[in-house]
Amino acid sequence: MRADLFGCPIDLLTRAETIARVREAIHQKKRLHHVALNVAKLVNMRRNPDLAADVRSSDLIGVDGMGIVLAARMLGLRVGERFAGSDLMDGVLALCAEEGYRPYFLGATRSVVCAAAAAACKRHPALKFAGIRDGYFEAREERHVVAEIHSSHADCLFVGMPTPRKEKFLAAYRDQLGAPFIMGVGGSFDILAGRVQRAPLRLQRLGLEWLFRIYQEPRRMWWRYAKTNFIFAWLLLQAIFSRSGHEYQ
Repeated sequence: MRADLFGCPIDLLTRAETIARVREAIHQKKRLHHVALNVAKLVNMRRNPDLAADVRSSDLIGVDGMGIVLAARMLGLRVGERFAGSDLMDGVLALCAEEGYRPYFLGATRSVVCAAAAAACKRHPALKFAGIRDGYFEAREERHVVAEIHSSHADCLFVGMPTPRKEKFLAAYRDQLGAPFIMGVGGSFDILAGRVQRAPLRLQRLGLEWLFRIYQEPRRMWWRYAKTNFIFAWLLLQAIFSRSGHEYQ
């Protein structure tokens, strides 16, 4: 089921339903471009028209972040479980190991992406990769990278690059990559490689992973979260008041 949150479409699917869609796409070799939506991305979409267009044109927009879940529920949308993009990636990697599909990792530094792939194989011993490549290439090299991915015959592609670069890259080349399932995973390679520690499970369940990120990198992260969370809270208040006004008319 697709709904609308502050002008951005979101797909109200569970983790199991999403993975079922991924399995179907790979089996039928039909493109499924997934975008994980969090508070920062939604706020940045409002001031970056290109990012907004790239996100809206994707095939599946998943709810990534407790802020999105809580806002949707407060506005009457029936959002079930929240699962982060890194959790979905792990679920798809498990699917690949079980059914013989081959993923491709693109992004981060060479050492990080190789460590992430090694960790994925350790977690899922039957996993076989179609390819691995770092994300440090120039714009003039993009078509060569796309050709490499296409010739690998990958069943799914995970792109670990920052926003909005990964959204722009996938929107431009998703029909030329050849991989049925494509997904931007941000910093998930760093987490998988053990370079960045994920929040404890209790904080994840409380939706406080952002607080743990500030604890880890206070100088870089506190202003980013303060700014985006304030804007998001203002958008939510406006939507609540607008909805209440319509109900009383």
